[in-house]
Amino acid sequence: MTASVEAGRVEYDSLGAVTVPAQAYYGIHTARAVQNFPITGVTVAAYPEFVGALAAVKQAAAQANRDLGLLDERRAAAIVAACEEIRAGGLHEHFVVDAIQGGAGTSTNMNANEVVANRGLEILGFIRGDYAELDPLGHVNMSQSTNDVYPTAVKIALQEQIAVLVNTLRQVSSAFAVKADEFTDVLKMGRTQLQDAVPMTLGQEFGTYAVMVAEDADRLGEAARLISEINLGGTAIGTGLNAHPRYAGLVCEKLVAATGLSLSTASDLVEATQDVGAFVQVSGVLKRTALKLSKICNDLRLLSSGPRSGLNEINLPAVQPGSSIMPGKVNPVIPEVVNQVAFQIVGCDVAVSMAAEAGQLQLNAFEPVIAYSLFQSLTHLNRACQTLIDRCITGITANRDHLMRSVTQSIGVVTALSPYIGYGEAARIAKKALATGRAIPDLVVAERLLTADQVNALLTPEALIGPRELLVLEREIANRGTRKGSDNP
Repeated sequence: MTASVEAGRVEYDSLGAVTVPAQAYYGIHTARAVQNFPITGVTVAAYPEFVGALAAVKQAAAQANRDLGLLDERRAAAIVAACEEIRAGGLHEHFVVDAIQGGAGTSTNMNANEVVANRGLEILGFIRGDYAELDPLGHVNMSQSTNDVYPTAVKIALQEQIAVLVNTLRQVSSAFAVKADEFTDVLKMGRTQLQDAVPMTLGQEFGTYAVMVAEDADRLGEAARLISEINLGGTAIGTGLNAHPRYAGLVCEKLVAATGLSLSTASDLVEATQDVGAFVQVSGVLKRTALKLSKICNDLRLLSSGPRSGLNEINLPAVQPGSSIMPGKVNPVIPEVVNQVAFQIVGCDVAVSMAAEAGQLQLNAFEPVIAYSLFQSLTHLNRACQTLIDRCITGITANRDHLMRSVTQSIGVVTALSPYIGYGEAARIAKKALATGRAIPDLVVAERLLTADQVNALLTPEALIGPRELLVLEREIANRGTRKGSDNP
């Protein structure tokens, strides 16, 4: 019910009257929600995929109700036209309710109902608020409940956002793979527990990052398939009250046609209405992805530390001065911002977990914070990945000479000689090298454990960075008994 005044239009509900701005496409239910939930300052309009998904649900419902003879062609056409405008990006500024809200998402559903209804009224030639001609509840929300509309729209929006992030993660993986090829001949020391371990190439190190990120892109794709099952048609608690017996199947068909997504109706709508396990799964995979990216960024910060007193193995692009007091200092700000995004995603995962556990009986009332946390995580992680590619990975260079010196001077190369001189001798040589500052190869030759030619053959990059078959040289060494005190066969 509505009445016009100069400052706006007065709309009525069971609680009384509220004046709605004249230019607003939303109505009284949305206006009340704006007053009730000044929480984050982030409206649902911040997530256009979600707004588009809500419109897709309303469009599919109108088409299904029309085909079932429940909604006349004229009103259905107006609803569909309004929804198509919204899905094309129109009227998003009128989705003004806060992303976090009480009521299990009812305010968001009503916001969608009112915007669609008022735009539909204009299409039909009536003024906004003339709900006798097209009602937000009686027509736009026909055969629906917030409890099946909201989670269905969230799942559609998540699938779209996940697809974008998966593509971006594959770009991150490709960027690391390019660097792996570039650094394939750069020998360096590998480390375990921050101590020298055995040699490897910088290409192997960056190739690992490429594989790690690609694996998580695959896992996210798998998680997306878990949210393709919807409860639309279950209405309030999954029993389908107030919906036609054929509505659930038909509305899913219409929604698939509208979105192009592979959606299916849950086999048990009562279970699907209360269960948010698929959201928990998506959140967990996002956390996994974020933590692995954060670990990689920790490595990049460590490998680039210095430049004089740190590892100084790689150079990150200098994107901004690093200090207000220390001239010339440049910080690894891009890896740092990715770290912080990861920390936030872990927090969002905790919020999703707590909200999932807090559901009671036939409904989880806390889906708004689940949706907000997931949308936020996906948006921020995608932006962080793009930034990591554009402002960091592509510009990384290697300090080749420094890396080679670190190999030749490292105690870790003694591991490669241990099978030929024996573990005990290798440990003694390592200790002596530390005490004297002399290089491992020099000490091995000086003590006639191996010849210079033998050492050189065993310490080539090809021999150091992977498994190898028994060499003729190895057999010669073994036959001559040069492995003093060795307990190796």
